[in-house]
Amino acid sequence: MSTRSGLSLTIAAAVVALASLATPSASARTPSPSVPPASARAASGAGSAVSGRAASEPPETVVLDGDRLRRTRARVEKGDRRLALALRRLTARADNWLDQGPWTVVDKPKPAPGGDVHDYLSQAPYWWPSRPATADNPWGCPYIQRDGQRNPEVDTGTDRQDVEKVFDSTYDLALAWYYTGEKRYAVKASQVLRTWFLDPATRMNPNLDHGQFIPCKYDGRAIGVIDFSQSYTSVLDAIALLDTGAPGWSRRDRAAMLAWNTGYRDWLTDSAFGKEEGAARNNHGTFYDMQLAALAYATGDKDLARRTVLAARGLRVDPQIAADGSQPQELARTRSWHYSTFDLVAYTRLAAVARKVGVDLWAYRGPDGQSLFKAVGYLLPAATGAEPWSHPELEFHRFAATDVVHAAADAGDRAAVPGLEAPPGGDLWELRPAAEQLDSIAG
Repeated sequence: MSTRSGLSLTIAAAVVALASLATPSASARTPSPSVPPASARAASGAGSAVSGRAASEPPETVVLDGDRLRRTRARVEKGDRRLALALRRLTARADNWLDQGPWTVVDKPKPAPGGDVHDYLSQAPYWWPSRPATADNPWGCPYIQRDGQRNPEVDTGTDRQDVEKVFDSTYDLALAWYYTGEKRYAVKASQVLRTWFLDPATRMNPNLDHGQFIPCKYDGRAIGVIDFSQSYTSVLDAIALLDTGAPGWSRRDRAAMLAWNTGYRDWLTDSAFGKEEGAARNNHGTFYDMQLAALAYATGDKDLARRTVLAARGLRVDPQIAADGSQPQELARTRSWHYSTFDLVAYTRLAAVARKVGVDLWAYRGPDGQSLFKAVGYLLPAATGAEPWSHPELEFHRFAATDVVHAAADAGDRAAVPGLEAPPGGDLWELRPAAEQLDSIAG
């Protein structure tokens, strides 16, 4: 939808509205004095816009390596021909977003069950009606589960597709601005972020109380947290890139976004749904830890980020990765290849956050020799095309493992990189060296 008239409201009102929602409870944490410089600077000079490009300082990114991004940008500026094709592909993606959006949670046909229009709403993707719809039973209830088979209903009437566009567009646009300096990319990314998260008329409440609801059964479920866990860390990195001096992104925006992220972080740790998702023993638990560690780091709670990473060794790696590197919970799925690579996206991004707080998750070895290197190694024969994937998979795509193999290569094991298959649209690893789920299916 187009930006509503509410966008004319002052940014100051947005900050006030967000601050009231993010007021710490007894169990909430106040950002420590070690708030990343970009966030700390947001507290001062709140009325003035950021200008110029901070070429001398690396971005305070959360998953992406800021120093590496700065070095890569220097290569781009010197005309490095090895990066030219990847840059064209990245800017093509960014160009595609320029005439789309912005999006907002308030334009769905119906508000979340039991909630208000500002609450995020999504529908469980693998649940289907068991009966024909009638006047007395318009949903066709009860709903039954078909694992790995996506119900097309989930793409209409909820916020799921729109929020994915918010995540993807802000990431592509912020990266394109960082590497090219073209104002239009930064301005568009800023508009998308303000509309979804900050403007009082269009903003989302910082909770996922109504994620992945099941008609006639649940108004929301803890499992819905993964709607954000999958990609929200890309938004955190996009914000960090904009914070280096993007035109159209003000200090007030930065302060308001910090308030939103703090409120959402505390919802993850304190709500019943957040706690339940954190207790999950499959990819949901891994993604929860990755998202929480990243949010903690981005909001200045580096102690929470470090505790989360350290706990993940025994809580995630030990029970989830077998001695041979397989992931038994993911192999049991009808999309075993997808979910094996999917879980490793979370692990490799978590390992990237871990480096920021002095923990080498790649070096960890479990009691049976489990490690991230072994888990990636288990995928290598299929990832390189040397052997077929021998487990159930409804839709095998070899390129799904490309990013996690890149991550392992950066961590020290480069043996399989020449045999990788580029994903559709090309391999962008050199410009955004953080794993994505390349064969993505929502859910």
